[in-house]
Amino acid sequence: MRVFIAGIDGYLGWPLAQYLTVRGHEVAGLDLLLRRQWVEEVGSHSALPVYSVDERTAAFQQRYGRALDFRVGDLLDYNLLRGFLADFQPEAIVHLGEMPSAAYSMIDQAHTVFTQQNNVTGNLNILWAMKEVCPQAHLVKLGTMGEYGTPNIDIPEGFFEVEFRGRKDTLPFPKQAGSFYHWSKVHDSNNTMFACKIWGLRSTDIMQGVVFGTQIDEMGSDPRLRSRLDFDQCFGTAINRFCCQAVIRHPLTLYGQGYQKRGFLPMRDSMECLALAVENPPSAGEYRVFNQFEECYTIEELAYIVQRVAADNGIDVTIHHYDNPRAEKDQHYYNPDRQRLIDLGYKPTHDVATEVQVMLVDLLPHRDRILQKKDVLIPDIRWDGNRRRSEVADLPSLP
Repeated sequence: MRVFIAGIDGYLGWPLAQYLTVRGHEVAGLDLLLRRQWVEEVGSHSALPVYSVDERTAAFQQRYGRALDFRVGDLLDYNLLRGFLADFQPEAIVHLGEMPSAAYSMIDQAHTVFTQQNNVTGNLNILWAMKEVCPQAHLVKLGTMGEYGTPNIDIPEGFFEVEFRGRKDTLPFPKQAGSFYHWSKVHDSNNTMFACKIWGLRSTDIMQGVVFGTQIDEMGSDPRLRSRLDFDQCFGTAINRFCCQAVIRHPLTLYGQGYQKRGFLPMRDSMECLALAVENPPSAGEYRVFNQFEECYTIEELAYIVQRVAADNGIDVTIHHYDNPRAEKDQHYYNPDRQRLIDLGYKPTHDVATEVQVMLVDLLPHRDRILQKKDVLIPDIRWDGNRRRSEVADLPSLP
């Protein structure tokens, strides 16, 4: 199968290109390399070295025995995108090419507007290019579980049955996004659903939980094939950030009480889920939704797992609660469904503690890189628009 990856240079795009190649697919992709610039902009860098495009593609060819069509370009350049898709004629398009940070989208007016314009326009360009040059392709669009928010009822996979005033219908589940980034993903979902309806396109919308991890087996030992691993407040998600903090013995940063609950899955299992979606397309005109995560944890539970695994490796690290810079519920109900990928054969195989152990081993040789940027570990981007450094909160830390 010919698979086009938008965002092929990113945290998930780069390992996915390798994972799909090993499974026998022909991969090509486009990336403007903005993730590298965004992380630098917020004063940080990847804990694991990120190599140049030329170095990455050379390593790819050496390991997998084939060249990778990796082009540097912008999804907002419609003629460029349309021409690439017309040449490659993909059977599947995996859309990972968006600005993925809630905190980054909340910095100020300029970052909010950029996030919405970049994400929504890029997704619309993909939909129009599909319609014009590859209408039979299957769009696997990366959404986020954050689109749903934290409603006080169970979360279905995209749609649910509603009865109102004696009548029933199946409707999209209401979205309660918690940042301007997450709202951009909601807009993407709505636009994609509409394009499938009016143009007969086919799409799988992956509502993905928080991904963590440093590697997949297919990468081998060549450092040029490793993905990036961020730890700053914008792009360093919870477990990745905790592991980087642990290797430099920095207190793990819990926001508020740490009772916020979310779905998580290792990078290895994310690759399996995305591949299953790619290889099992829906019918023409069908828009379907998969909730993609392995287990749900509170952020505090994850911090204690990282603390315990670190201790097993001779690393003593404390946990500090900081006042939460985000506007979110600290305690809430959270029970999302996740059946459709399981029906396709997905079998989770990697638990959090085992993956954290792998991550700590991978990160310890790069301890000095993390120490160079340790100032980024304390959040200062606040949802109220007043940027200031968060203080340690006067909250209990349970044993």
